[in-house]
Amino acid sequence: MTTPQIFAPEGWFRPGRGPRYQQLYRHIAAAIQSGLLAAGDQLPPERDLAEMADISRVTVRKAVAELVAEGLIEQRQGAGSFVRTAPAERLEQSLSSLVSFTENMQARGMTSSSQVLRRGLFPATPQVVMALGLSPSDKAARIDRLRSAGGAPMALEASYLPADILPDPDLVETSLYAVLRANGCAPTRAIQRVTAVNLEARDADLLHLPTGAAVLKIERTGYLTSGRPIEFTSGLYRSDIYDFVSELRLDTV
Repeated sequence: MTTPQIFAPEGWFRPGRGPRYQQLYRHIAAAIQSGLLAAGDQLPPERDLAEMADISRVTVRKAVAELVAEGLIEQRQGAGSFVRTAPAERLEQSLSSLVSFTENMQARGMTSSSQVLRRGLFPATPQVVMALGLSPSDKAARIDRLRSAGGAPMALEASYLPADILPDPDLVETSLYAVLRANGCAPTRAIQRVTAVNLEARDADLLHLPTGAAVLKIERTGYLTSGRPIEFTSGLYRSDIYDFVSELRLDTV
């Protein structure tokens, strides 16, 4: 159990030493590292913590989001925020292996889940038209999903496919590739582009990160053996959890 004295403003706030949320974040992080807050301890509810620290709930939310991003705190839906019992495990994923998020988590012995945020057949955007070789009048299947594993949100993915490849997006619940393989039209190769971006507010809320946090953005175009592009996926992946790894080989002449 935590005590109110830990969060009293006289114990952590110093004028001129940065935003209040950063000072509170550093104070709680130090309390965890020193053992003052032990593994499994629950932080007070957001409203109570705001009163103890004499700050707004928005400030508390930003401080806790920083702690979550650092792997010091885990948020359990419907239960609250708790000091992690162990450091957050970083996941390595090969950039040269064409596997789905679901398959990657299964290979690690983790249970994955997907929350569908949006799906259906929509007019193709110019980017999707270019990536999939569609005409501007074509519609594309679109599936936006929040991908989680071990109870933690890990990635946001938006996938687009030609309507003839996926005429019914409602068929996809967890694994898009499983549906495509069942229909005999899964990609056999892909080209991926990796960049670093900063999260906007809506995406940050979904990933339990502070607005502006750096994440990895991966855009992937998947192709059939014939060379036809049939999948374009744009994903945001938590850089505090994911390490993407590629193998390089020396070309021989």
